[in-house]
Amino acid sequence: MSDAGAADFKQVIRRLDRPRGKPGRRGKFLRKHNLSTEYVQQLISDSDGVRRVLRRVDLTVLPLLCVTYMLQFVDKQALSYSAVFDLFTDAHINGAQYSWFPSIVYIAYFLAEYPWSFLAQTTNIAKVTGVCIVLWGSVLMLTAASHDFSGMAFCRFFLGVFEAPITTFFVMTVAMWYTREEQPFRAGIFTSCNGVGSILGGLLTYGIGHMGGSLPVWKSIYLMLGAVTVLWGFVILLLLPDSIIAARRFTIDEKVTLIGRTRLGRTGVLSHRIRPHQIWEALLDPQIHLLFLFMLLNATINGGIANFGSLIIKGVVSDQLKTVLLGMPVGAVQIFWILSGSYAAYRFKNVNTIVMPLYLIPTAVGVLAMWLVDRKSHSVGVLFGYYVCTGYVTSLVLALQMPAANLGGYTKRMTGTAAVFLAVCVGNIVGPHAFLAEEAPTYPTGCKVILGCCVGQVVLAMLLRWLLSWRNQQRDAKEKEGKSQGYLDDTRVEGVDLTDFENPNFRYVL
Repeated sequence: MSDAGAADFKQVIRRLDRPRGKPGRRGKFLRKHNLSTEYVQQLISDSDGVRRVLRRVDLTVLPLLCVTYMLQFVDKQALSYSAVFDLFTDAHINGAQYSWFPSIVYIAYFLAEYPWSFLAQTTNIAKVTGVCIVLWGSVLMLTAASHDFSGMAFCRFFLGVFEAPITTFFVMTVAMWYTREEQPFRAGIFTSCNGVGSILGGLLTYGIGHMGGSLPVWKSIYLMLGAVTVLWGFVILLLLPDSIIAARRFTIDEKVTLIGRTRLGRTGVLSHRIRPHQIWEALLDPQIHLLFLFMLLNATINGGIANFGSLIIKGVVSDQLKTVLLGMPVGAVQIFWILSGSYAAYRFKNVNTIVMPLYLIPTAVGVLAMWLVDRKSHSVGVLFGYYVCTGYVTSLVLALQMPAANLGGYTKRMTGTAAVFLAVCVGNIVGPHAFLAEEAPTYPTGCKVILGCCVGQVVLAMLLRWLLSWRNQQRDAKEKEGKSQGYLDDTRVEGVDLTDFENPNFRYVL
């Protein structure tokens, strides 16, 4: 194969011919229970049995990811909810300072993402997740004690530090439990819980706004959301398994079925060993470069819309509680976009890089409506634009899952996923600053930036599809040549932590 930076397959073959070291955790598990390769094959060939096991994963692991992702969204949006009430006056902050709060969270994401990923690979991913949830819930409660910009900024930074690993961890968790074909829709399911969080967060804020009492509404929001999050963190520590082998609620046969299914993706085995050459390979891979740029533009859109959405609505209506209620339908529309797009990627083969640019069309249409439609005479048109503009989140979901599906080698997948997520951090830092306070409530500069980002993502998606198609064609040609020389055999690379460059049998999902 001739892609730049690709491994020399003959060198890989010589490596495979060397004596194997100690078996990995999965190999030890199979040997411990005297399970042969033939028995594993028998289990994964039983379609009814596989469906039952998949249903158990959907009902035991996936809900834990969904609730966590919903809470993360609600907790992050607590700033937007509190801005509708008396945050600006009580905390003595202005519009320019408010623009920095979303950015501070993502600066913390940027700094903390890879250290957390390193810790998770060398320890237990679920335990690290649970501890992070407890800590970010505690920071959220502490935010209620803030009374100035410095205090709020301090809390926002550490909220970002402890929230930083969640998306990367969940992408890797989905990759651990599901095949490459199943991953986009499952990632879509837990990501769509952002929409659920938007609805429930709006209802909760509306209810808190009617409570009355001496405590300011914005402080009540932080205290209640933080307390719920801390309790949920302990649930994750108890129930979320660190790996398939460590899952106490699955039988041996169910674990074997799941282990056998994950081998079908040829993305390498779970490994707690950091492999430096895989880190460099990920950082030099043009696929990661294109995905990084795509996510950077996508997150720039998110940084503006997610944090200024409620203020855009506030420019249409003046009542605080009505502003909260009118912001809730955007969550329902977002659920529709994510589930429909991710299901299309699951249902039809190799359409990820087609769905990604298509779902940017509603975003462009919605932003044009928010910018150009007259707010006084056509307020419904402005709200419609705000509701439909979240189609870009579907593109984010599919792009964020691609490193887990399209990179072989556990260290390379972890590095690639973390690197792409760093683009999310940078985009969300930049995005809010395109929405200038003096341009409220139409924010023309912010709208122009979003439209430019949409066009850029369409071009990048087309380039990514061309690159991955070209690589598959090169590998198909190499496979024909290799088979005639007796080089290629799936059994030789099974159970070995090879990258996609090193594994000649690897094919990329488009």
